[in-house]
Amino acid sequence: MTEAALHNQPIWHAPVGTVAGWHDGPVDRATGIRYARAARLEAPTPVGDATEPIQATSWSPACPQAPVPLLDNAVGSSIGKLPVDEDCMRLSITVPAGTEPDANLPVMVWIHGGSYVSGAGDAPFYDPSTLVAEQNVVVVNVTYRLGLFGYLGDGRTSPANLGLLDQIEALHWVHRNIAAFGGDTANVTIFGQSAGGDAAAHLMIAEGTRGLFRRAIVQSAPFGLMKSRSKMNKVMSRTASGLAPDAHWEQVTAAQSTVEKAASRFGLKGQMPFGVQYGHAPLPAEKVLDAAWREVAPQVDVLVGYTTREVALFAAAVPMLLKRLEKPKRDPALEQLVVKPLTKRIYGTGAKAFASRHAAAGGKVTGYVLSYGNEEHPLNAAHIAELPLLFPSSAWEGAPSALGLSLNDMHERGRLLRTQWAEFARGGSVDSLPEIGFRVID
Repeated sequence: MTEAALHNQPIWHAPVGTVAGWHDGPVDRATGIRYARAARLEAPTPVGDATEPIQATSWSPACPQAPVPLLDNAVGSSIGKLPVDEDCMRLSITVPAGTEPDANLPVMVWIHGGSYVSGAGDAPFYDPSTLVAEQNVVVVNVTYRLGLFGYLGDGRTSPANLGLLDQIEALHWVHRNIAAFGGDTANVTIFGQSAGGDAAAHLMIAEGTRGLFRRAIVQSAPFGLMKSRSKMNKVMSRTASGLAPDAHWEQVTAAQSTVEKAASRFGLKGQMPFGVQYGHAPLPAEKVLDAAWREVAPQVDVLVGYTTREVALFAAAVPMLLKRLEKPKRDPALEQLVVKPLTKRIYGTGAKAFASRHAAAGGKVTGYVLSYGNEEHPLNAAHIAELPLLFPSSAWEGAPSALGLSLNDMHERGRLLRTQWAEFARGGSVDSLPEIGFRVID
């Protein structure tokens, strides 16, 4: 890295072109870099090399999305004040300040969650600056298409897995260019939570991803909701078929609620109706999923797990249930009949099975359970409870899912967890941490 004499910007000379970023305290950033282009409902195509310097000084726009009150209330806002644009195929890179191109630092590519319908790579509560500066790693935040824009093609009139295809293009961009930012191309870890964890798991078996990453961290993936969805997907696709191809994006996001309502009759899986579709590029058919994951197991190290009270986040969205979740009157019947069994069914059983299959197929894998939280808080150890520890920032202050932690608490209490994630990305081992309720499981 060198300095631009006129503007004092960090400058990187990558195969894609010269990239001009910005200083941000202990880190340098290159933000809002386009990695692909696509018209609506079309597969992404990689960007060509730039002939003029790429000004990477603005945050990536979020994919257009309807409000999701549950997630907005839990974190304050799904996207903060980010602009919204269908042309959202951008990524942002954060490196320790002054990193040289030959640093060969571990690279961690973050895939955000949000049930495949909300969120953005540059949402303020995914700020990786602490993780980067403290652990001496490079982090790439990826923004991709969501909802009707990214996950409801029928495979005939439009591709079925556009959001996943976007992520693959982002990984190709990283593979080609990240060395210029001081990253080690041979040491890339993908990591994501919830839908992002599910995406990370499926990127392992997606066509065109071999050699693009060496490790995967799968946090709170809803494994229990992702199979036997073809009938639901067809109903959703028919429901959306009347939408004009050139409809304004606000009309598209408004129509999404009708599509979600059509999926609601399909039980639990209908509560997270958007997602990957098997048997459509770049994924294999559902009947050969196990074989596909077994085949890649020796090539990808995996860290996979969940929190002990995942479902508490969703139960707390119901006012009557929230009262029954609060201490000191927490209703043991609600814990035993709803929170624990649904956490196991949606998250725990699948995570353990994923780890067992990976190990049996010759892969290196660590399973974990995280019970960290505030015992007095109804969202103790709930879904997304680990995110303020991984990405501490002022964006979390006051958000219910931060469990009352101050910014200083997030920094100090999360240091152990950030160290574990970075150590895994470096190829090291992961250990139990009783101090924060992090337990390695077989």
